[in-house]
Amino acid sequence: MSTQASPAPARVVPLRPRPEAPAPEPREPLLRDVVGGVLRRERLAQERTLKDVAEAARISVPYLSELERGRKEASSEVLAAAARALGLGLGDVLSLVQQELVAVRGASAVRGRTASAGRYGGLCLAA
Repeated sequence: MSTQASPAPARVVPLRPRPEAPAPEPREPLLRDVVGGVLRRERLAQERTLKDVAEAARISVPYLSELERGRKEASSEVLAAAARALGLGLGDVLSLVQQELVAVRGASAVRGRTASAGRYGGLCLAA
C-alpha cells in the first residue's frame, strides 16, 4: 500500500464579478394594516381603551383588536361605527389612511423610486 498525499482542493477564481441582485421592490402596505394603524393611533391619542371604543362602536373587543392589528378587513359599516366611536367621520379616517399611503410612497421615492399621488392627486372616492 503506497501513501500518496491527497491533492489540495481546487480553488475557484471567478473571472467576472458576480452581478448584484436587484433590490426587491418595496411592497405596498395592505389597506387593512394602514386602517388598523390609524384606528389604533387615534384611540391611543384619545387615551381610550379597546373596551371603551368597542362598546361605543357596538362591536366586540376582540374584533376591534383584530382590526387594529390588521388581522381583519372592516366592512364599511364597521369602519364607520369605529370612526364615530372615536368622534371621527368615515371621511376623516379615510383621509388619515390616504395621508399615510402617500407618506409610504414618498419614502419609496427617497430610496430612488419615483412617487406619484396618481391621477387624482391622492385618494379618490366615488359615491
